[in-house]
Amino acid sequence: RNKTTSGREHDVNNVFFDEANKQVFAVRSGGATGVVVKGPDDKSSVAFRMDDRGEVKCIKFSIGNKILAVQRTLKSVDFINFIPDYPHTEFTQECKTKNASVLGFCWTSWNELVFITDQGIEFYQVLPDKRSLKQLKSQSINVNWYQFCPETAVLLLSTTVQGNVLQPFAFKSGTMSKMSKFEIELPVVPKPAKLSLSERDIAMATIYGQMFVMYLKHHSRTNSPTAEVVLYHLPREGVCKKTHVLKLNTTGKFALNIVDNLVVVHHQSSQTSLIFDIKLKEPDCAVNTHQPVLPARSIHPYRIPLADSSSWSVFQPDIIISASEGYLWYLQVKLPPTVNLLQDKGKLMDFLLRRRECKMVILSVCSQILQGGEKGRLPIVATVFDKLNQVYKEYLEAEQSYTAAVESGPSRGSAAPKRPVRTQAVVDQSDMYTHVLSPFTERKGVSHKFIIAVLMEYIRSLNQFQITVQHFLYELVIKTLVQHGRFYMLHQFLQYHVLSDSKPLACLLLSLESTYAPAHQLSLDMLKRLSTANDEIVEVLLSKQQVLGALRFIRSVGGHDNVSSRKFLDAARQTGDQMLFYTVFRSFQQRNQRLRGSPGFNPGEHCEEHVVHFKQLFGDQALIKPSTV
Repeated sequence: RNKTTSGREHDVNNVFFDEANKQVFAVRSGGATGVVVKGPDDKSSVAFRMDDRGEVKCIKFSIGNKILAVQRTLKSVDFINFIPDYPHTEFTQECKTKNASVLGFCWTSWNELVFITDQGIEFYQVLPDKRSLKQLKSQSINVNWYQFCPETAVLLLSTTVQGNVLQPFAFKSGTMSKMSKFEIELPVVPKPAKLSLSERDIAMATIYGQMFVMYLKHHSRTNSPTAEVVLYHLPREGVCKKTHVLKLNTTGKFALNIVDNLVVVHHQSSQTSLIFDIKLKEPDCAVNTHQPVLPARSIHPYRIPLADSSSWSVFQPDIIISASEGYLWYLQVKLPPTVNLLQDKGKLMDFLLRRRECKMVILSVCSQILQGGEKGRLPIVATVFDKLNQVYKEYLEAEQSYTAAVESGPSRGSAAPKRPVRTQAVVDQSDMYTHVLSPFTERKGVSHKFIIAVLMEYIRSLNQFQITVQHFLYELVIKTLVQHGRFYMLHQFLQYHVLSDSKPLACLLLSLESTYAPAHQLSLDMLKRLSTANDEIVEVLLSKQQVLGALRFIRSVGGHDNVSSRKFLDAARQTGDQMLFYTVFRSFQQRNQRLRGSPGFNPGEHCEEHVVHFKQLFGDQALIKPSTV
């Protein structure tokens, strides 16, 4: 069943592939049998010898390479322990059903496996220390062929004369359960009845976390002019239903793979592959009927040129083997080319957001839609922003629920909360700022109206999904408005609270006072709206070296008499502006005169060094003299 004959090395008789462990077995016989096992990485290579006791029909390790099972006859399977310190001698298990032929076997755990015979299935536990097996369960049913999905540990049996009634069984830690059987609709019902459903035309796959049985339905001259892939959803419990039809729009030989939740259908004669995404709904056709997402494309060779594909064997989910050349490939999807293949940018976003390695491609799409003509662009930009922020919001909500669950502590009987996984589809505000919006504002030859419209569109989208807008986005808007002299618009944005209040924003406005005088007052108004304490506002102003602004502000709120003169003199001196230092020094001398009748500073104010500095700069005569009574 899992055998592919290799002609690459003449002394290798057979090559086997085990889909569960993704291992290739090269078996050489003659005298003793030499076996070389190679897995997906170099670490998992194993080589060993075993007695030549007849031709090997099937060979597989249990999970973790603990026990090797080898089938040489139609009646029994042999076992060898590979557990350290266990005896290495072979032991055998014959199938218990009389006159039955063993079609094959599948490991369901490190020490449990199921025999599939033409008359049913037998589920065993291997006892490596006793070198024997214990039967756990069996089921009688006539079997034409079988398929096993290692990811879900579900076994699918083809039953009845036509072979189109499929009976699934699920295996889990020592238990075997019968799932509901279902029928595959054949394009033509043969008379008299004969086996009409081939193992080649069925594949099992997990797509978007759900299990499907995929049926490759070939064209029939009467009712379906082209081939299609029919997907049956197989739930753990409940009835298996036909849920999706993938239209291939051609005829011929096909093979199926699953990559990154996409169904890839290879067409042999044209040497191209079609990609389907079952989550993309087609607007103009019946429910769940899908056309290929992209035009047909050929597989891009990786390091070695691809040879004749007629000798390829395709395995689930994403493996292609060329036994004649001795190669195993993993199929991958390259996302960047899709950007130019899918013209509908909304559909392109839906497609990309479901892919694993999507972030940089999504950001490049955002940059791309901002290029070219501006006419009619904003609705497309809005659609793309909304699709991104929908995913971003869902992640933020999941993160909030998780934090709340952790803080409230474990509740009785409920499982510990799972931290949400941040996939590459979560594109946050700093991603957009760094890779898309900030470079966009610096692009030459783009009208500032369009730049501002795009920035406001992103902010609108964030607000629509109730995501708190980060201040750096507002800063980008303000800088762009100021750069293009759009002060009236800036004033309106602030007046109507289009730009939300924040301390970083207020500081930015303060720094714009020299370019736009009203910015100072706008900033103070914002700080007051934020209920910022007066002394904190003074600190903010002083930190921005707005010393006179801080003085004016403290006077306007009537706090001038109580502030520390030293703090202001320190700040004025740090600016290096001598006239500013002079003005601030004289203003505090006048305050002292008014409050205490003398212009001098009290020792507790620690201003001696500033008095010395003032004298050095302007001389004694510049000091206000105490008025003589």
